[in-house]
Amino acid sequence: MSGNADKTHELVQRAYGAVARKQSSCCGSGGSCCGQTKAYIVPDHPVPEAELGLSCGNPLAFGHINVGDVVLDLGSGAGKDVFLAAQKVGNTGRAVGVDMTPEMLKLARRNAVKFFTTTGLANVEFREGKIEAIPVDDASVDVVISNCVINLSPDKPRVFREVYRVLKPGGRMIVSDIVLNRPLPDAAKNDADLYAACIAGALMRQEYLEAIRNAGFEKIELLSDHAYEVDHACDDPVTGGVSKSLSGSAASITVLATK
Repeated sequence: MSGNADKTHELVQRAYGAVARKQSSCCGSGGSCCGQTKAYIVPDHPVPEAELGLSCGNPLAFGHINVGDVVLDLGSGAGKDVFLAAQKVGNTGRAVGVDMTPEMLKLARRNAVKFFTTTGLANVEFREGKIEAIPVDDASVDVVISNCVINLSPDKPRVFREVYRVLKPGGRMIVSDIVLNRPLPDAAKNDADLYAACIAGALMRQEYLEAIRNAGFEKIELLSDHAYEVDHACDDPVTGGVSKSLSGSAASITVLATK
């Protein structure tokens, strides 16, 4: 990858490594690094410690995961969505999380022990890797999910090509992410804090959907579409300083695409 891509990965690793060490959102209690006033909190989650307030949607809410499926979560963090998927697929299925941040993987694996103690399920696994080069075999996954992570990648089209590669024929991708409805103001485009807060690296909506289509997906459906609440993104003074310019610029969407 290019030097700029490496720098982006380092930026994201630093930001989310710090979150893992604190075991809390980079936005403080109840906030979401992806700009919601409050992250989506799952009632009665089997491992409450896996909730770090990093989500911008709920890709598991739309009923496209079946018992026995192999589910892959890109940017799995502390394991919140991996554990929920593992409950849905049961003993005959598997839930695999991929993350590039060592501190997050350490936390997720510790949480996996709690998950087994709580549920008796031993069907989760966490792998280290970048989502632009997913450490998973070709055509081995039924469902790929991701929750406010792909917008952090420096090469989003490559991520979607990788997702297409690992999915079985007929497999589904369900991703929640941030997209732009109009270009960002110059003051926001190159800000590191805004990148970690999921804003500066986001694609224009049509560009994002086109990248999915160009990866080979034929059936693409928008499952949810909500205005992005930038005023509360990490309570960051930089975000606050440009919030009026950003108002209406971004949206949180959940997309379903079928191979």
